[in-house]
Amino acid sequence: MEKDLERLKALRTIAPMNEILDHPEVAALAERIGKAVLGETITQVIDDYRKQLLGDKSFAASMSHQSRQEITLHLVQELKDKLDAQDSTCLKKLINATGIVLHTNLGRAPLPDSAIGLIQEVNEGYSNLEFDLETGNRGSRHTHIEPLITRLTGAESAMVVNNNAAAVFISLNTLAKQRDVIISRGQQVEIGGSFRIPDIIASSGCTMLEVGTTNKTKRDDYAKAITENTAVLLKVHTSNYKISGFTEEVPLQDLVELGKIKNVLVMEDLGSGCLYDLTRIGLPHEPTVQEVIAGGADLVTFSGDKLLGGPQIGVIAGKKTLIDKIKKNPFARIVRCDKSSIAALTAVLKLYLNPEKALAQIPALNMLALKEVDLLLRAEELERQLQTALGKRCQMEIVDVDDEAGGGSLPDVLLKGKAVSLTIDGLSANRLQDLLRQEPIPIICRIVKDKVLLNVRTLSEKEFPLITQTMQSIVG
Repeated sequence: MEKDLERLKALRTIAPMNEILDHPEVAALAERIGKAVLGETITQVIDDYRKQLLGDKSFAASMSHQSRQEITLHLVQELKDKLDAQDSTCLKKLINATGIVLHTNLGRAPLPDSAIGLIQEVNEGYSNLEFDLETGNRGSRHTHIEPLITRLTGAESAMVVNNNAAAVFISLNTLAKQRDVIISRGQQVEIGGSFRIPDIIASSGCTMLEVGTTNKTKRDDYAKAITENTAVLLKVHTSNYKISGFTEEVPLQDLVELGKIKNVLVMEDLGSGCLYDLTRIGLPHEPTVQEVIAGGADLVTFSGDKLLGGPQIGVIAGKKTLIDKIKKNPFARIVRCDKSSIAALTAVLKLYLNPEKALAQIPALNMLALKEVDLLLRAEELERQLQTALGKRCQMEIVDVDDEAGGGSLPDVLLKGKAVSLTIDGLSANRLQDLLRQEPIPIICRIVKDKVLLNVRTLSEKEFPLITQTMQSIVG
């Protein structure tokens, strides 16, 4: 009986809605999120509070002794916490201190300044997305990007869709629906997030025929599998893993030759979409789109946000007769790109017209190209700024680390990197990592041997002051 009276007293002490809305802190929130959303959220907070009173005897007992003003302050704080939690689920900028350049979970390739500028320019007002300025008639969004792709790759024609999985899907759906697609067993990759090449082939309305074995596939395996119902020989570049040892795969040129003899199309899914010769920056050779086109493939598909260093986009390049058919597929409207993606890719591809400019201004390429001496200088500068701000409250040192390309690219390549390790007395590495992740601009880092590491390859020097300020707020 006494417990019921405590609950009843706590319930009766809740202030009316209008009184809570008039609270100065709540009134200020109305400017930020609007009265309608604010009212709905307060209602949720009060409902949650009532449920807690009814379900938790000790909580009800403690709140029964609170005044109306104190309960109002409690509800206001609950409201602010709820709104902060909602904000934390929104897409936001963060700092990548993991050393993984194309981190899929962190949005893969950061865009160059020119791409960000063009996105802003075409979104500030209207644009000629589907308007022909010469004729004054309706135009095509393909015309903005196709000339750049064909010039850079040597392809006859090209188009873009919203990602590379869509590029593979619509290509096969157009050219091989209800027909056979032959692929090596060793190339049935999982792209990520459980999206698998066999599933995409099946969804596109084709029948997949697998040939060879996991580690060895020969030209004769393809030749024996070709029938009158074969539409495409599909080669998939295993950009997110490597099979080594006793292996064999059929070179593109051999498949092209076989395709011509049998009158079957040859398509390569290049995945990572490299346009730059990575051996120029000391990395292993990665097949480029130019090489695939020069090798005679009828079609090549690739991503925009991996080694290309652009936005999430899928590119289809190759023979004009085939691209024209794909453009007319009803699915083309479903998977088409918006003006922001087209603007970003346009700006990135323009940089590739001058390879040295691309290396200097495309962040992903620039980060991949950084040498140990560059990284050491960067790490020393971050350590200096942190040391100046934190002094003896934080122990730090520069350590050697292994960085990665990430994003399903260069899977067997470890990049020699540098990191600043952080240790704070009385604060575990796991707790420090959590606190850094919960900041308004989160800092995502790694833990190695109970120390938080800030890998400098994926940090820009303009982020150092923010990292320092964040550490100051944590350390106190």
